[in-house]
Order: sequence, then C-alpha cells, then structure tokens
Amino acid sequence: MPHHIAPEVIINGTLYTLLAFSVATWTVIFFKIWEFTNNGYRNRRFNAAFWDAADLTQAESVPTDTAIGPQARIAQQGFAWLNESQQADGKHLRYIGAPAELLEHSLQVQMQREQHLMESGLTLLASIGSTSPFVGLFGTVLGIMHAMHEITASGSTSLDVVAGPIGDALVATAIGIAVAVPAVLAYNFFLRRVKQQRAGLENFVTSFLHITLSADSKAKA
Repeated sequence: MPHHIAPEVIINGTLYTLLAFSVATWTVIFFKIWEFTNNGYRNRRFNAAFWDAADLTQAESVPTDTAIGPQARIAQQGFAWLNESQQADGKHLRYIGAPAELLEHSLQVQMQREQHLMESGLTLLASIGSTSPFVGLFGTVLGIMHAMHEITASGSTSLDVVAGPIGDALVATAIGIAVAVPAVLAYNFFLRRVKQQRAGLENFVTSFLHITLSADSKAKA
C-alpha cells in the first residue's frame, strides 16, 4: 500500500469512530429518557394502588398492569420472601435469623438490581464523553501531519495552500468535542435522575418494612 494512503485511512477511521460514538450516545440518551419517564409513571400508578389498599393482602393483589415498575418489583420481592419464609418454617439457612433483617436484606438486594438497571448505559456515556476529544485530537494530529506532507510535496507554502488542509484536519477535533459535550451533559443529567429514583425506592423500602412488621406484630398480638 502506498505510504501516503495510510494517514487518510486512519483519519477516515477516526471520523467514522466519532460518528459511531455519536450514534451510540443519542441512542442511549433517547432510551434513558424513555426508561426514566416510564419508571416514574409506573411508580406513581403503583403507589396510588398500593397505598389505597385496605391491608397487605389487598396490596399484594394489586392488578398486574400496574405492578411492572421498580417499586412494584421491590414489593413483589418482599411479598414473595414473606410467603416463602412462612412456608419454609426455618428449614433453610436463608430464613434463619431475625425476620426483619432478612426481609430488609431481600428488599435491598432487589433495590440494587433496580439501580443497576437504571445505571445501565451511563458507563458508555461517561466513556464516550471522556475519550471523544482525544479521538478527535488524534485525527487532527494525523491530518496535520498528512497535510504538511502534501504541502511539502507541492513545494508551495502560501496561505492558500496551507489553510485548506490544516483547516480540514482541525475538523476532527471539533467533531470530537461536539460528540463529547452531549455525552457528558447526558451522563450528569441521568446520574441525578438515578439518585432521585433511588431515594424514592429507599423511602418505599422503609415504608414497606414498617407496614409489614406492624402487621406481623398485630397478627401475633
């Protein structure tokens, strides 16, 4: 392969890489917007149905069309643990211990699963935001080197000859920054949404523990 073609191939590869980064960034952004919006809607519907229930039995029987959000899945995990622990009657290691602590652990595990789902894609945004400017700079450096080689080969150093190739090379840096900015902004925005929704899940876990333990105390009394 001729020596002068290699830089062009690398530069074009850099631009295509940035294009792929941009597509991935906006795909994640649109998906996470839908995901957080849907989670908020489902949580509000479930809360309305759950807290309007007369007792735990009715709360456990909340219609399945509302029980598909993060809080609903946490509640389902809690009810499942309560039912399994009553049937196990201390015959399994995972049910040996203080019921309140074991139930809380089960709810916390499910909450961590929900948090991992909410955080999915954020690592990609952070990686793209931090690496895109350097990828663009890499393309710019190679572009300038290639442009200087072409200028030297032409034997002319006039402004008209130099400005065009150098300007084209700088485009890679501009594209890299243009790709990085939405990724960084989206990462910070969604990280804040994760913290907000996690706070809501923590409040729900606390409330769920309170009502289940209170109901259990009344039943024993």
